[in-house]
This record gives sequence, C-alpha cells and structure tokens, in this order.
Amino acid sequence: MQQISRMLMKLFQRARIENPGQVDPRAVEFTLSLLIAMYDRSGTGYVKTRSAAAALISLSGDTLLAKYRALFQIYAVPDGKETMITRSALRSLLTDLNQIPAIVGEGCTLSCLEIAIHDCFHGVLNAAIVEEKFLSWLRSEPAVLLWLPTCYRISASEMVSHQARCR
Repeated sequence: MQQISRMLMKLFQRARIENPGQVDPRAVEFTLSLLIAMYDRSGTGYVKTRSAAAALISLSGDTLLAKYRALFQIYAVPDGKETMITRSALRSLLTDLNQIPAIVGEGCTLSCLEIAIHDCFHGVLNAAIVEEKFLSWLRSEPAVLLWLPTCYRISASEMVSHQARCR
C-alpha cells in the first residue's frame, strides 16, 4: 500500500503541475480508497502493484489503443524475441479489470471470463499470443470488457462542443 500511495502522490503531483487547479487535493486519498475497495476486500493491507496499474491505466484519459498496449506490456512475458501473453496472464488481467465494474455491482462471472479467454485464443495453437493478436481481440470489443471502450467514448464525447443550436 505504501508503494502504491507513493506512486499515486507522484502521479497526481505531476498532474497538478500539468493541469493547475484541476486536480482535487484529495485525489490520492480517493484513488487509494478505490483501489483498496477493488483489490483488498479482505483487508490484508496488500494490493498488487500490477492490479493497481491496470486499474489506473483503464481509468486514465489515454486512447484505447494506448491503454490496450500498456495492459499488454504489464501482463505479457518475454518469450525469446517476442513478448507474449499466456492464458494465465490473460485470466489475471481480466480478473483484475473485472474488479472495476464489480465495484458498482456490474462485474461478470468466472464463466464469462473463461469464455473471453477461449475467444481470445480461438484458433491459436501456441500457449501464448503476441501483441497484435491481443489488440485485434480487444478491438472486437469482447463483452467482458465492453465497459472499457464505452467509458472511453463517453469521456471523449464530454469534450466535444459544437455551435449548433437546438430547438
């Protein structure tokens, strides 16, 4: 928790510099509380850094492609010349990401996660997939992660303004 708290302090400190007056002074406290609620329900005082990073990436204002690439890099493992993501790593990623909608009562079941993993690895003979296959699967908007592009689109549309007048 201390490591994550320090990371959040640095993150929001940088955000305050880049966007003066737009970062709530309690942002670290609120974000840490959210991460604890999602990833430490039993009160152990321990949250995996990788899980916290996945949540922060997912909730960031970056583009979907940038989020997808970052998530791949966090969960993938080196395999010779390439970096690949295994079924086990994908299961961990989906389980971690599923905690975000679950916090508001919208998470999916374990069988839903297994169906998503099966779909991602459909037609794959290897034990792991490369980034392009992973990105291709995410671009197909699997049901288990449909909330991610939806939230991104809502966020992006908030910045849209037009001069049209409605009657």
